[in-house]
Amino acid sequence: MQPYSLVNKNATPEAKKLFQYLCECYQSRLMLSGQQEYPKRTTTEWEMNYVLEKTGKYPAIRGLDFMHADFRGVINRAIDWHMRGGIVTICWHTGVNGGAYPDSQADNPDFDKILTMGTPENELMLRNWDLGAEALKILQSEHVPVIWRPFHEFDGQWFWWGKGGAEPFIRLWRMMYDRYTNYHGLNNLIWTLGYSGEVKPGWYVGDEYCDIVGSDTYDGTTNKFGWDRLVKVCDKPLCYHEIGNLPHFDDFRRDGCNWLWFMNWHTRYIADNNSEILREIYNNPSVITLDKLPKQLYN
Repeated sequence: MQPYSLVNKNATPEAKKLFQYLCECYQSRLMLSGQQEYPKRTTTEWEMNYVLEKTGKYPAIRGLDFMHADFRGVINRAIDWHMRGGIVTICWHTGVNGGAYPDSQADNPDFDKILTMGTPENELMLRNWDLGAEALKILQSEHVPVIWRPFHEFDGQWFWWGKGGAEPFIRLWRMMYDRYTNYHGLNNLIWTLGYSGEVKPGWYVGDEYCDIVGSDTYDGTTNKFGWDRLVKVCDKPLCYHEIGNLPHFDDFRRDGCNWLWFMNWHTRYIADNNSEILREIYNNPSVITLDKLPKQLYN
């Protein structure tokens, strides 16, 4: 079996232990269940409660988003989920200098300027990054490891971070990795590189800059197209980092797509799922739910 290890050699004990567990699941062809929240509903627990109602289970992984500069809310919910024994993953819909989902799609920066250290454009971007870093530092101080998934669906090029093409994106990713790891000392992160369903060639950031690689699609399939492309890109654990409607679990096995986890998207995307399929997957012996996570996962 492939001996996977975190790219950050100074990773916290909690991050190392979580990553070891994830790799054991991956090598044993176990799939973790995940659910993204949407905090703008009347309750931040709507998605989690919906899954519980339909399946009798909670997901193993809770997906959060720094969108709307909701740093304090994300911190609190991440700590709570961690204390319940769960796994936390965080993404970030943000503009170049802040903002939310519309800005993440509408912004169209000059990459020469934002990637040149010391320019006003670069300093404004880094100032926004630092807000996220400070939030992640609080989680590190609370011994919460985070599956960190920035700049997702980059090769789809509908978010600003992909609009400059592959080479600027790779520089952007490596700049954030350096900023967060070497400047801010964030050692609780498991870096997850999330392609779109296209998995375009030439966008890989390098083995030394990511721990897990993934693809997503909302077409209701096992994402075999993404899987078949990713296995040619790298030898890393692979995840299905966003999905709309889940297929039957046996379809994953049929297609040879042994994803480390699936992450259902929020609101209508989880609600549109076939309830029987949802219940079937969450109660499959090969699917890890919150109650199946090791009690001593972080100790």
